[in-house]
Amino acid sequence: MQIHRRSLPPILKLIAHEVRWNLLQVLAESDYRVQDLVQLLDLPQNVISYHLRLLRQEHVVKERRSSVDERSSYYSIDLERLHTLYQSAAASLHPALADWIGDEQPEAMGPSKVRVLFLCTKNSSRSQMAEALLRYHSHGAIEVYSAGSLPAETIHPMALKVLTRIGLDGQQHYPKYVEAFRQQQFDYIVTLCDQQKETCPTFPGDPRRIHWSFADPALVEGSEEVRYRAFEQTALQLTMRIRLLLSLFRYQKGFNV
Repeated sequence: MQIHRRSLPPILKLIAHEVRWNLLQVLAESDYRVQDLVQLLDLPQNVISYHLRLLRQEHVVKERRSSVDERSSYYSIDLERLHTLYQSAAASLHPALADWIGDEQPEAMGPSKVRVLFLCTKNSSRSQMAEALLRYHSHGAIEVYSAGSLPAETIHPMALKVLTRIGLDGQQHYPKYVEAFRQQQFDYIVTLCDQQKETCPTFPGDPRRIHWSFADPALVEGSEEVRYRAFEQTALQLTMRIRLLLSLFRYQKGFNV
């Protein structure tokens, strides 16, 4: 019997290199700048930059200019792209494998709860949507809050509109000052804007810090439809990150989320 041989999928060749694999592992949890990755992986900057370039060429990793210092950029994984390539690679081995990937459903959570605090400067858009989305996707099992260093008076109406259209109630949400949470213990602190990352205060118990570098949809100009699409895209990207975060809870904390 003649076996039909297929070449190794490019995505597997790409991520098989130890440096690139380590970069993806680090970026799977948080967004980082090159100088951060140099420290975390203890490698020269030219090595980090070279492998990031290869990952970017295949659109597995994305780059976004820092809103605090435009001379530096934050790098993040394109989860949807990586997931598609990974499924395609699995299907090239056997079509059934692609159907199995991602089929596992979240389980009910155990007696101990994970506490998460989302931080953003104004706490009017990104962090409010993240709070509502994590509460929804964890079926209320995660104890989640959001706050800001310079909270706005009200939630942005476009953020409320997006939450309402996807079936979530944001009417009880309101901007809160981060100082109100400074003495509380959290398992994870997630910053959603570059400015907040640079000024993030300390919290008791040394919680795990994660940064997601999101552009502020409130700064998008144009028609109402254009501005709404910016908030809608932010909500979609947050949903992808939150699903990954729930997976991290399962593996790192041992919770059944």
